[in-house]
Amino acid sequence: MQMLIQADPADTTVLVAGATGYIGKFVVQECVRQGYKTLAVTRNPDAKFEGATTVVADVTNPDELQKLAFDGRSVDAVISCLASRSGTKSDSWAVDYQATANCLQAGQKAGIKHFVLLSAYCVRKPLLQFQLAKLQFEKELVAASKAETNPVNYSIVRPTAFFKSVSGQLEVVKGGFPFVVFGDGTMCKCNPIAEVDLARYMVDSMRDPERDNKVLNLGGPDEGYTMAQQGELLAEACGVKPNIMKAPVGLFDAIIGGLDFFGNFLPSFEDAAELARIGKYYAVEDMLTTQPSEKFGTITLKEHYERIAREGNDYDPYTTMFAKPKQQ
Repeated sequence: MQMLIQADPADTTVLVAGATGYIGKFVVQECVRQGYKTLAVTRNPDAKFEGATTVVADVTNPDELQKLAFDGRSVDAVISCLASRSGTKSDSWAVDYQATANCLQAGQKAGIKHFVLLSAYCVRKPLLQFQLAKLQFEKELVAASKAETNPVNYSIVRPTAFFKSVSGQLEVVKGGFPFVVFGDGTMCKCNPIAEVDLARYMVDSMRDPERDNKVLNLGGPDEGYTMAQQGELLAEACGVKPNIMKAPVGLFDAIIGGLDFFGNFLPSFEDAAELARIGKYYAVEDMLTTQPSEKFGTITLKEHYERIAREGNDYDPYTTMFAKPKQQ
């Protein structure tokens, strides 16, 4: 199918769902930079986006979303950056699936031409609730492209990891404490992608015929680093001697087993067990693209580490395992 977003950016309206989220903020900035008429959807009435129109609407409320974000507007495309905050079962199905589906359904009624989805590389091996929720929506998005009425083109972007996910031990390393890895440190090989590079890729996908109606695995320009190599790279950027501490993967299994046991009696433990499963998944699974077509961007992990070593929390609020992102 031929790409449908062909108009000049100045004549094209793009709605960004999840605009105040971690990647959403970068996507809004990139849409504005490229000259699109940009609608930034958020539940926060105080949120401001330079160059974009703020639309205050709750994506989990389909009627409110339709009325406030789409009705009376000419929307050409939707870019969804929605993602559950916790990854627990209820949160995942409410946001990764249902809220995202609300955006698609509202967009179909409004006659959008293209839907760009921020998914995740890890859905290729689905073991977690948020992965299953994302996959269910992916199936519905593909089906929407084949609908007899109001078909919607799609680009499903599955990034390996964001730089924030590999920034968390900066202050630990700077303080002279060890960089923690699991197993022998050779697992969890990754080529994360910079947020600005990912945002550019997603926005460009609306106009690139090679990304039309495609599932797009995406990593950064690096060949990939194991966890131990990431620790060494971070130590070098901080100007300290590498100090790698290896923790047994079985530690996760013991925690998960205990939480699952108590979850049989206390439902609150079910969410804790799922969070532990998420932790184990990202401690042992590779997040690595190997094909040249699946690598994108110009910012390397080494450059990122060097910058956060200089600027720390002022540049990246995720440079400590205990930090919280700055309010937008």
